Amino acid sequence: MSRTYLCLFALLLLAIPAWQSAGAAEKNIIFFVTDDESPTLGCYGDPVAKTPAIDALAADGVLFRNAFATTASCSASRSVIMSGLHNHKNGQYGHTHHFHKFNSYHNVVSLALPRVLAREGYRTGQIGKYHVAPETVFHFETYMQGRTRNAVQMAEQSREFITADDERPFFLYFGTSDPHRGGGIDQTSSLELKPNLFGNRPERGSHQGVDEVFYDPADVVVPPFLTDTPETREELAQYYQSCSRIDRGLARLVEILKENDLYDKTLIVFTSDHGMAFAGGKTTVYEAGLRVPFVVRNPYVEQRGIETDALISHIDITPSLVDFAGGLDPQTNGPKKWINPDQFWKERGEAVKENRSGGNQFRSYHGKSWLHLLENPQAEHWETLFASHTFHEITMYYPMRVVRDKQYKLIWNIAHGLPYPFASDLWAASSWQAQYQKGPDAAYGLKTVDQYINRPAFELYDVQTDPHEANNLAADPAYDKVLQEYQQKLKKLQKKFEDPWIMKWDYE
Repeated sequence: MSRTYLCLFALLLLAIPAWQSAGAAEKNIIFFVTDDESPTLGCYGDPVAKTPAIDALAADGVLFRNAFATTASCSASRSVIMSGLHNHKNGQYGHTHHFHKFNSYHNVVSLALPRVLAREGYRTGQIGKYHVAPETVFHFETYMQGRTRNAVQMAEQSREFITADDERPFFLYFGTSDPHRGGGIDQTSSLELKPNLFGNRPERGSHQGVDEVFYDPADVVVPPFLTDTPETREELAQYYQSCSRIDRGLARLVEILKENDLYDKTLIVFTSDHGMAFAGGKTTVYEAGLRVPFVVRNPYVEQRGIETDALISHIDITPSLVDFAGGLDPQTNGPKKWINPDQFWKERGEAVKENRSGGNQFRSYHGKSWLHLLENPQAEHWETLFASHTFHEITMYYPMRVVRDKQYKLIWNIAHGLPYPFASDLWAASSWQAQYQKGPDAAYGLKTVDQYINRPAFELYDVQTDPHEANNLAADPAYDKVLQEYQQKLKKLQKKFEDPWIMKWDYE
């Protein structure tokens, strides 16, 4: 073969991947969900966080300033994300792993995100943290293995799925374990109470292939719900590092998309299951527990680099993604290609004698699509948000219900006669123990240790003038009318969303 033909043959081989990518399916979806991350990102105005990839995504998409989880507990929140239902209805009240063993109802299969998208012609893939059950309900076609503390490696493990020669669009559920607590404590700390590593390598090591970002405890931003102590600052420095590692993974994902001509064919949603893993954040229904980062880039809309103040909830994620895929029935607010759950389980010969529904019907989502906000960020979405927390770990029964709009927030601590229970990792946190060991009157953020542990039946906050929830107005006679108004709003939403705990108004 002549040199000329060899050159032409080589050029043809080089062109094949580009040709294949050019014909790749449209309207792909990547849902990127982190674990225990607050909006501590550059695009949210954090002056310390080094998060260039998510900042760039926000600059090319839509940043949501008022995005909220419904419950600050990992499994329960993910069941909401993947079902469009509050966890009191989908049945997954708390953690699914180990002895906690909470599962969603089997009949949630009718609304479950991966199942519905598969019926719309999507190939579905999952990598990283899963944390819901049963698997048959939340079933993905492809499961990929990855080091969940290394989002860069996870992105590389996703490459083959993303670039597969398949005419179907893809849905990738990408779940990191960062910045969840874990990995032991930092033995190099000079403090008696040493910080958790938040998944970072000991002694300032680096995860394979990751250009780690290290933070000086003196530089981090201490949020008002925490106490500014050396212990808190050292833990926050570890937390920030873990968040920056996530950003490196997002950057690699974007690189893979761009290399394969898929970036402008893929909707990207970035969020967290709930807020940061510090007492006062995770497991609570305070702002630090429920407020999450939320950035969406839709390549099919013209608007770029915009922000919206609309109130959105994690119950909105599934209906929004189904809507993007063209599968949302506006009449039922459920899937166009609805799965009859009784027929589904009968044909499979599974769960036939199980309590598959808890008496619930699963035709409609609790949430609603926010796609319109991507083109009209000034529009409204929810006037009032509802949150529903019951368990974290099985030993942590402490039901709370919340209504929140842009003016007031009401928390009903249904089990207020009990001391507030701690997740095992939050109880051990040096940032908490440093204050707890000083006694009940010691400061913890804007409260005392005792106020954090022993809570009243109702907490009412003016979130416009008191965004950090320092001043409980529920016992103030001047706010009696407001308290009663929001109690009625809470009851109304409990009835609308079929919350069994509504009965507690009558006998407790």
